[in-house]
Amino acid sequence: MEQQVSDEEEPQPVVLREENRRRRRKMKAFTSTFSVAMDQIAIEFVLPTTTKSSRSPDTLLLEVAGNWTVEQVKAQVWLRVVATNLCPEFYQKYSPDHCILLYQKKGNWCEIYDKHQVFQTLDCIRYWKALKKDVGKIHLTCRPQPTEESTQYQRYLNYLIGYDVTDVSNVHDDELEFTRRKLLTPRKIELADRDPKLYSMDPWITSKGAALWATLCCLPAPSLFCIGHILLVIHRNKASQTIKVSIDDTPVQALQTFFTKISNKRALLGVPEDVCEADYVLRVCGREEYIYGNHPVRDFHWVRQCLKNGEEIHLVLESALNPGQDLVQKEDWAQVDDCTGVAGTHEQLTIDEKDHERVFTISLWDCHRKFRVKVLGIDIPALPRNPELIVYVEASIFHGQQLLAQERTSSKAFTEEVLWNTWLEFNIRIRDLPKGARLSLQVSCGKTQISKGTSSYQDNGGSPTKSRLLYYVNLLLVDHRSLLRQGEFILHMWKMPEKTEDNSSVNADKLTSATNPDKASSMAVAILLDKYCYPVALPKSREGKEAGGEGREAEGGERGQREMPNHLRKQFEAIVETDPLHPLSQEDKELLWHFREECMRHPRAYPKLLGSVRWGRQEAVLATHRLLERSSVWDRSVLDVGLAMQLLDCHYSDAHVRSMAVRKLETLGNDDVLRYLLQLVQAVKFEPYHDSALARFLLKRALRSKRIGHFLFWFLRSEIAQSMHYQQRYAVLLEAYLRGCGEDMLQDFRRQVEMTEALQKVTREIKAMSAEKYDVSAQVVFQLRQKLENLQTSGLPESFRVPYDPGLRAGALVIEQCKVMASKKRPLWLQFKRADPTTLSSDTIGVIFKDGDDLRQDMLILQILLIMESIWEEESLDLSLLPYGCISTGNKIGMIEIVKDATTIANIQQSVVGSTGAFKDEILNQWLRDKCVSEEKFQQAVERFVFSCGGYCVATYVLGVGDRHNDNIMITESGNLFHIDFGHILGNYKSFLGISKERVPFVLTPDFLYVMGTSGKKSSPHFQKFQDVCVRAYLALRHHTNLLVILFSMMLMTGMPQLTSKEDIEYIREALTVGRPEEEAQRHLLDQIEICRDKGWTVQFNWFLHLVLGIKQGVDKRSA
Repeated sequence: MEQQVSDEEEPQPVVLREENRRRRRKMKAFTSTFSVAMDQIAIEFVLPTTTKSSRSPDTLLLEVAGNWTVEQVKAQVWLRVVATNLCPEFYQKYSPDHCILLYQKKGNWCEIYDKHQVFQTLDCIRYWKALKKDVGKIHLTCRPQPTEESTQYQRYLNYLIGYDVTDVSNVHDDELEFTRRKLLTPRKIELADRDPKLYSMDPWITSKGAALWATLCCLPAPSLFCIGHILLVIHRNKASQTIKVSIDDTPVQALQTFFTKISNKRALLGVPEDVCEADYVLRVCGREEYIYGNHPVRDFHWVRQCLKNGEEIHLVLESALNPGQDLVQKEDWAQVDDCTGVAGTHEQLTIDEKDHERVFTISLWDCHRKFRVKVLGIDIPALPRNPELIVYVEASIFHGQQLLAQERTSSKAFTEEVLWNTWLEFNIRIRDLPKGARLSLQVSCGKTQISKGTSSYQDNGGSPTKSRLLYYVNLLLVDHRSLLRQGEFILHMWKMPEKTEDNSSVNADKLTSATNPDKASSMAVAILLDKYCYPVALPKSREGKEAGGEGREAEGGERGQREMPNHLRKQFEAIVETDPLHPLSQEDKELLWHFREECMRHPRAYPKLLGSVRWGRQEAVLATHRLLERSSVWDRSVLDVGLAMQLLDCHYSDAHVRSMAVRKLETLGNDDVLRYLLQLVQAVKFEPYHDSALARFLLKRALRSKRIGHFLFWFLRSEIAQSMHYQQRYAVLLEAYLRGCGEDMLQDFRRQVEMTEALQKVTREIKAMSAEKYDVSAQVVFQLRQKLENLQTSGLPESFRVPYDPGLRAGALVIEQCKVMASKKRPLWLQFKRADPTTLSSDTIGVIFKDGDDLRQDMLILQILLIMESIWEEESLDLSLLPYGCISTGNKIGMIEIVKDATTIANIQQSVVGSTGAFKDEILNQWLRDKCVSEEKFQQAVERFVFSCGGYCVATYVLGVGDRHNDNIMITESGNLFHIDFGHILGNYKSFLGISKERVPFVLTPDFLYVMGTSGKKSSPHFQKFQDVCVRAYLALRHHTNLLVILFSMMLMTGMPQLTSKEDIEYIREALTVGRPEEEAQRHLLDQIEICRDKGWTVQFNWFLHLVLGIKQGVDKRSA
């Protein structure tokens, strides 16, 4: 493990010794005439030893200097005790590290955890002052050792996480353990506040309500009795009772209505006479979804789904759940001090006007010299084939995406070990290093000599085409405890992927502060940072004087508050109105910063303003923090999710900014948190440190809602399995959640993980059996069924929650319906029985299990479709999208829902006349008519087809979904069209024989138009409705351009093969005609529809080729 050189090993500073000595003499001369007395704090220490006579603990009263560190305090206690010869067999045998410091706060034990923390900044000091205690009490207790039970429990958690969070062999500081301990506090607070009943039943409430009334007005019987009322069918044992309730009734009122209705027939329903509605709850038949809580029934997700689909609402009457099933294992740890890792103010830490003999921690803001790093050398595991290459190290300091300073070494011959032993001095002072600043070290090679860099850095020394990035690693210059890094580091670097390797996640990977765990074969770089006699801490703030009140940056104090002239206001408004991808000019940035007080009145300007801050200037950073603290506009403004999410992307590393964004997201309901959970989990990668406001927000919301917790578990576990660069961060967050989710959830996760592992093993065995063949033989299917049979009898869980739909519990496999799909990756087509005995459906649960495909991009598109659906609902548009279940459960492993009663357009076309079915316009219409039992049902199916076709046309156009053919467009028997397999998005289209297969903006073929009652250039009522639906949907999305751009740009960094550059996101802006008036946008979309009508035959021709040639385009063809 790489270690910093400790202070004790080298008491003298490494840097600028002569200058340092002069400075120390100057300090001494100054402080000899003016000495500042340190605050003395009286503490009674309760010792781990006992008095032999009274058996009571030994105590020691000590006056502690406020500027001592925790480590010094422990050492002083130890020295005093040893000096008094108290219990020498203990104190002389052990060191102070043998003990921990505890104090009591509001009945809880808290640990003073950070040995580097300055004593006067501890939370306990503030707590005692608030209580007006003259003497504080701290207990020294022997460091607890883990019990066998807690060790076993940790192993269990590590299995569920898929990573050992106790392994610290690949860290160069204690941040991992530090964060594990710190996350205990928010977890305990959340568990103390958690309503056990609400948590155990976790009702799924949705806040989107505009479309419901429109839906209610056109519902068929029997779901709707009359406007404002609905019918509920409540089952008990084998009997049922239908009741009519107001849509504004709560579940309790619905139960009261039910009990009133059954007063004379309780025995028939098996309801005892001595119970009432308070003893029961309502659950959805066949699902672990409860209608519970103080919400009107219309707000429950399941009720809305039934109303939307014109289905009866079937509920089951059950005894209330026992909250004891969510028991949480008792913590072995004490809570850590709330202020752990927070430095004091500059005035507490500064060396100014203090006797340097009594200084133990230095303020970073007192370090005026320039930052520098000594590059000692690199050790290369394997030389490249070309021996003529030369190599150099480029060192850059970044804050977010803002480059603060950059230097590089000279070039040297590429040998196994390259030594420079040279200092690189950066054009930034140490005092100006912000928290979150990272030192990026990159090893590049080239074929020509590259001159040594100077402070005026030139890209690649004049030969940009000749150098290639080989390895990279980052080091945070201010650590998680707000201490400046010092001493020597040996950092194991990450290798840039080769052209033939998957490089989709490299943008996000290059931001990580983790080092490569593969020390044996990875490149190592050795560096030396300046060393000081004492820890150097970044202060949390200044006292008294206004932040930013010194230097040139302070000019903004008054000027920033000036009224903006009219001629500049238009320019300002134009800047603010631009979308998130619009680059700011230097002039724009200066204008925004100059009138920053004005900016603070407009939340929409915040991302632009904060992007204009010079984060490499301490005064500018302090001025920004002061602005954010003083302004209440942000907190009072209406929630704009896109705006808050934008402040969580990779451009913003400042903790104040990110905390402000999270504070706004606190107002989101659970349904909305789920809607954005995928992006929020990815945004954790952009946090400089493991412990952050965003991580705590996710933890808190997951501990409140089992549904959020379920998806957080799988999103985190999938990333842990796929991203070595962020394994530790996600693992520590997942562990914090698992320690608070309760025993019931832990057991559910165990069953799901066991099922996933068992199916993955079977899939790999099947792939090995038929690796060379494309078609799936009967023998392979037989082998699969045999393996599944063996699994079922020997160890598969009896039931498990379906990972993509936690409300559904799957039971035993229906072996005879399982098969292998004829696709390169050999996915398994699996059918499970429903495990819930209250289910009214005889349908099985169909799952496609895939091993070898990264499903994260599909998850992204399906999630964006859900967000589009919610945008359209607000406009009272129900476009019948069908975002089927899809979840990644590991490294290129995952599950996809099989939509019941659905088939591909290809199957329909082939089933009638074979390959030429692609040219038969009437086939789809006839198939739909055959599936409908009456003309009325057929007309309803056509209506649903028109709306769903319109929804997917607009969605696929805006997202640039390519590779659309008749095997990845499906339709249900009720007319619901939907798309699957989103391998190509944002205009990244496939070609065949060098010709782009995408010749139309979206898929609107003659057979689709035939269903709408039109052909050629003719129109029809259904086609006019289709055009109207498309225009309304398109204009609604345009009103949310920023949100869509932000969601995609956040995923730009995070491992999407199709999302690797800003140009990819640019596609959305063009598709949404950003910057054009609404009338022009409307004409633009109608023109796209006309292009599709004109060129529909080209799509049919592509589909014909697909059927004839069997072109494999990433879709899973089903086995015969």
